[in-house]
Amino acid sequence: MAKDVDDSTPVRIDAWVWAVRLLKTRSAAAEACRGGHVKLNGHAVKPAQLVAPGDEVRVWAHHKETVVEVQRTIKKRVGAPVARTCYIDRTPAPPPRELYAAPPVRDRGAGRPTKRERRQIDRLLGRN
Repeated sequence: MAKDVDDSTPVRIDAWVWAVRLLKTRSAAAEACRGGHVKLNGHAVKPAQLVAPGDEVRVWAHHKETVVEVQRTIKKRVGAPVARTCYIDRTPAPPPRELYAAPPVRDRGAGRPTKRERRQIDRLLGRN
């Protein structure tokens, strides 16, 4: 076990999210906390909130939500194999690709869409 890994000491959530490699930088982790993209046990938290083993952490990053349960707390960033032992990934599986609608296809060389076609495309994509 690494010397920066401590099983019971509470740690700041921004430091923990960064240390277990859920976000790339500590400043990005703090900004995500301030923006409400990090939730601890279902509540949005500030960067200084303490996280302890047994807590559930939800992080919205890169257009997906990651749900993890804290197993151990660490203060410093460690290698990926050690970081993975500090949490249990409870992220639900993504929906199958068949559920997504296929984008509309235009024939090659058909030119730009007309105003009417553009409105139909916008309506289809929900851009009104």
